[in-house]
Amino acid sequence: MIRLSVNVNKVATLRNARGGSRPSVRQAAETAIGAGCHGITVHPRPDERHIRRADVLELASWLPVELNIEGYPGKEWLALVEKVRPAQATLVPDPPDVLTSNAGWKFGEVDRLWLVDVVSRLRAKGCRVSLFVDPSAREVEGARSVGADRVELYTEPYARAFRGPKRDAVFARYRAAAERAAKVGLGVNAGHDLDLDNLPFFARNLPALDEVSIGHALICDALDIGLASAVRAYLAALKPET
Repeated sequence: MIRLSVNVNKVATLRNARGGSRPSVRQAAETAIGAGCHGITVHPRPDERHIRRADVLELASWLPVELNIEGYPGKEWLALVEKVRPAQATLVPDPPDVLTSNAGWKFGEVDRLWLVDVVSRLRAKGCRVSLFVDPSAREVEGARSVGADRVELYTEPYARAFRGPKRDAVFARYRAAAERAAKVGLGVNAGHDLDLDNLPFFARNLPALDEVSIGHALICDALDIGLASAVRAYLAALKPET
């Protein structure tokens, strides 16, 4: 079974645009869980432009499913994650001002010793650690070399290619990366621009896929069909063909 973690950042973005407490991040999470999702994802950023520290603490206080906290492992983010001890921490190489995640870790450039320390600290707190990577065997190997438990494959290139003639060639990179991850003992997550159109092919053809994290597209669909219905539609999209 491929697990669905619902990213509730966009709910917080809408709330923050107006001020006050509506829409409620907690209520959205409760609705998604009631519809059957397996986890909730948040990506707190230093400027708190969507998910706030207070949201993370509240979710962690009652959440009956896995909490996945994404983010750049700076000092404040690490302190928050070590306090909360989520089931999963996903390390993303985002600079503070980036609009959204747009690349994975580049292990030819990053200080691996620094990441070894970060991964070790988080695993010591009981977190499963995933690294956001591009679909490349080199980057998968890099994640393994710093002690990660999983990789999260950055899927925007796949989403962009899905309706074009290069889909199969692009997807082949994801298949190779997933196969390499499985061979070296890493779990496989995926996320970014997956939607009801491109998700079924991805889920049915990528080997060893453990989990997808979906926020923007799912919340967009929820505006049309309701949040509970959107969650159920994504769960259906992850099922094998019968």
